[in-house]
Amino acid sequence: MPPIAEPAPVADAARGNFVDRHAPNWLKPYARLARWDRPIGWQLLVLPCWWSSVLASGAAGSAWPDLGHLALFLAGAIAMRGAGCTYNDIIDRELDAGVARTRSRPIPSGQVSVRAAKIFLVLQALVGLAVLLSFNGFAIIVGLASLGVVAAYPFMKRITDWPQSVLGLAFSWGALMGWAAFYGSLAAAPLALYAGGVLWTIGYDTIYALQDKEDDAIVGVRSTALLFGERAPLYVGFLYAGAVAFFALALVLAGAGPIAYAGLAAGAVHLGWQVARIDLADGALALRLFKSNWSFGLILLAGLVADGLVG
Repeated sequence: MPPIAEPAPVADAARGNFVDRHAPNWLKPYARLARWDRPIGWQLLVLPCWWSSVLASGAAGSAWPDLGHLALFLAGAIAMRGAGCTYNDIIDRELDAGVARTRSRPIPSGQVSVRAAKIFLVLQALVGLAVLLSFNGFAIIVGLASLGVVAAYPFMKRITDWPQSVLGLAFSWGALMGWAAFYGSLAAAPLALYAGGVLWTIGYDTIYALQDKEDDAIVGVRSTALLFGERAPLYVGFLYAGAVAFFALALVLAGAGPIAYAGLAAGAVHLGWQVARIDLADGALALRLFKSNWSFGLILLAGLVADGLVG
């Protein structure tokens, strides 16, 4: 049997990524469909889970977070981010075909059929379900409640200028999950953390959407990047400021110590640096700034972990 030819890479992934270098040719289209070649998605999805889990353990007086929970959240984030991207690409296959950055993706380029993508979606969702069932009953209910928001997201860019707000509701859900998995309930602290996560997500995804403004306008895709226009840096700054305020409120409500606040302050400086660097005409810079939110998340996480260890 002749070897399978290497599928053409997608235009919006960095060359020489892990999938391009190491995945077998038969797997590459599916790995790209799940965005395994772009880890920033699952990184941003898992951060609120980790923040919430560490915040919950600190509020309970535990020096160490539940490492088992952190590992489960990581596995769940990778699986569900892949499932979400697969679902999104199935729904958006015609729109993706009309945008230069996305027309080379596996479905519009013909590398993966819609039927095969649906099967792959189910397999990833089953992995996510297995992770979810590892938690307590209350956390399971909270996790299942997110599915409606996730299902609605791909359609929002067609009907509202604020699709990033729905993405924020979905991507920040982990701020509720970490606390729910630890306590089997919710409280004001994770709700404040969730609100901050939503604003943070709208801000960073507005930066991400700056890459596609021209193509989005042509194909009729709506976004906060188009809505804000030339004032996008100002509005992203407001969104980030609101996120920091809600994160600070979450720390207050959880009884966090000074190191956690120091971590948040350092993270706020990073967010301010992002806003100062925004160039509406530089899509490559917008992508780099978007990806730098992994650094922001790790700064905040480090402050929370260190605060628990010292406290």
